[in-house]
Amino acid sequence: MKKLIYILIFLFPVVVIAQQPYYKYSPLDFMWMNVGDAGFGDPGLYFKLKCSPSGQPYVAISDNSFSFRASVYKFDGSVWVSVGSPGFTPGEASWTVPAFDSSGNIYMAFMDLANGFKASVMKFNGSSWQYVGSPGFSDGWAQEIDFAFSPSGQPYIAFNEANYNYELSVMKFDGTNWVYVPYRNISSGGGAFFTSLCFDQSGQPYVGYQNENYFGKATVLKFNGTNWVTVGDPGFSAGGTASCISLKISPSDEPYIAFSDDSYNFGAVVMKYEVNNWIFVGNPGFSAGETQYESLAFNPVTGQPYLAFSDYSNFYSPTLMKFDGTNWVNVGSPGFTGDTAIYECLDFNSGGTPFVGFTDYRYSRKETVMKYDSVSVGINEQQESRLSMFPNPATDKITLEISTTPLKSQLSIMNLNGQVVLTRQITGPKTQLDISGLPSGVYFVRLTNDKTVEVGKFVKE
Repeated sequence: MKKLIYILIFLFPVVVIAQQPYYKYSPLDFMWMNVGDAGFGDPGLYFKLKCSPSGQPYVAISDNSFSFRASVYKFDGSVWVSVGSPGFTPGEASWTVPAFDSSGNIYMAFMDLANGFKASVMKFNGSSWQYVGSPGFSDGWAQEIDFAFSPSGQPYIAFNEANYNYELSVMKFDGTNWVYVPYRNISSGGGAFFTSLCFDQSGQPYVGYQNENYFGKATVLKFNGTNWVTVGDPGFSAGGTASCISLKISPSDEPYIAFSDDSYNFGAVVMKYEVNNWIFVGNPGFSAGETQYESLAFNPVTGQPYLAFSDYSNFYSPTLMKFDGTNWVNVGSPGFTGDTAIYECLDFNSGGTPFVGFTDYRYSRKETVMKYDSVSVGINEQQESRLSMFPNPATDKITLEISTTPLKSQLSIMNLNGQVVLTRQITGPKTQLDISGLPSGVYFVRLTNDKTVEVGKFVKE
């Protein structure tokens, strides 16, 4: 009976393909996988995720375990480790946002309660965090912070100043001091919320925000070298309030903006600026239900826009969607954790792997980062597998053999949930593995080197 079950496991995908429309990959070929442990670090606020230039994910939080001082963690390939001391800021830190310079040095901008609730930026020098310029350099209290480096390597920060009617300002570091670009209050006296900062390929800064002067609709400004000018009409979003704004520049140098729009029942909306007008990308309100914490990014390999958000229709669990040229489609399962999460953040490594991080209610509001990985797509291209395994099914040991394995290949075995249950460095064409400790079931094998990925599947009896 047990052997019959295993035979059916292998036959089932064939039966499905015979009766359903053909898809290039089986759903099991693509999986949401935890990056290290889920629920690492401490409970925190203002979670932000950023991948380094080398593709290493980092997160910054206002850390509840250290009186809401800032902590930064990175994934070292095996576990999440603190970058410097946790809780390194002198006082409470809010609106924590990490960013990297072109050399891979990490910086963090934040609202610095130890310095008058004003904006501060710190840099990790390899052993400790140090202020960049003067601490508390803004004129007013800095909220709704975003932080990024220009293509030329100059750090910029955007924020509203709460004690100046929540007006929007942008500052840059000139090598000695933080200076306004070109003056304080670029939002013409109105409140600005959900601030999002980015740069086009020529280095022009753009900032998107919810514009109180236009009934909470979206507005985008760019700095032309002398003044901030509107990109299209101010308050261009179609209906009511635009919340959770995320602004990015596409690989073709077009501004895209994502937000939750109350005129579409707080569903997700993405627009782009094209031919002097803002137009919808796909249908407005394309999400299944209400959304929060929109995070927009472009796949560096395909150039496609992706959007992560907290998905009300799936218990406020994270969902990732991408635009296929016509429609927004789910990347893996919608609501892929099945439980509430907030502060969703999306970023990619250079190979096009999406990482989504969030504050995870399953783990007492600690941090979780997941990636959408494939067991069949290689680093450069999909390869026809030349990996053989015997015996299959196996009981205690299985031998893996491939005739063209380069040195320093990494072997991973994953269960059907995408969890890595065994890893090994491979240096020869034949390797025997002890699988006696694995539960019975179906497993995927992935052999990765600097050129290709070889994959296979076996049954443990």
